Amino acid sequence: MNLENICNRVVEIAKETGRFVKETRDQGGLSVEVKGLNDFVTRVDKLSQDRIVSAIENLVPGAGFILEEDSIEERAKKYNWIVDPIDGTTNFIHGAPPYAISIALVRNDEPIVGVVYEIVMDEVFYAWKGGGTWLNGKKVTVSGKEKVADSLIATGFPYSDFSYIDPFMDTMDFFMKHSHGVRRLGSAATDLAYVSCGRYDAFYEYGLHPWDVAAGVILIREAGGKVSDFKGGDDFLFGGKIVAANGNIFDEMQKIIYGIMEKGINN
Repeated sequence: MNLENICNRVVEIAKETGRFVKETRDQGGLSVEVKGLNDFVTRVDKLSQDRIVSAIENLVPGAGFILEEDSIEERAKKYNWIVDPIDGTTNFIHGAPPYAISIALVRNDEPIVGVVYEIVMDEVFYAWKGGGTWLNGKKVTVSGKEKVADSLIATGFPYSDFSYIDPFMDTMDFFMKHSHGVRRLGSAATDLAYVSCGRYDAFYEYGLHPWDVAAGVILIREAGGKVSDFKGGDDFLFGGKIVAANGNIFDEMQKIIYGIMEKGINN
């Protein structure tokens, strides 16, 4: 299996679909549906997903799918595509960047190909296992910051799961006082991509889904960064909690998040 060739084709698919998303939005008529509290889907999400699935389904014979806009997973044992047709749908609805297409191929739940195409800025981030991380044809790496105190931190605010809101706000308080600042874009896939190219030094969030993070995970790993769940383990793809950072500050970042979040959760 040539992962580089697969990745390059997925880049083309993501960009082609991104152009469709942009053109369709510019024409209006988003037809917004409410899936849950502050959880939206548009006609464009569904059309985007259909286009992506149709284009990638024959790239890896026998691969399954884990899709955001589909309640029934067609999941295979070894290889699966994980797709978010528009990450940042609320931004998309309001015409506020960023919003992105996120496509990952996982092998035994390990991401081995990842593509994040941020549509507004026309930036495509991509990586394959052993091939490094690339942004619009240029190889990129995570930042070299050595302390959280010197870092710019990204996060995402909960929009429906408020069960950990108090300890989460405590993390915000800490990083506002002990870092260069906290940013929230509204697209986890974009946040992770920005960590992979050094724009952000770290990212953390809870309440996420595999389609939010799968592509970003390999972007960061191939760019020299590290990823874990809040406890420092490997349950970040399906466990809903993720910490990602450059290799220098990762341990410090993970310990801070775990200490504040777990203390609040267990009280």
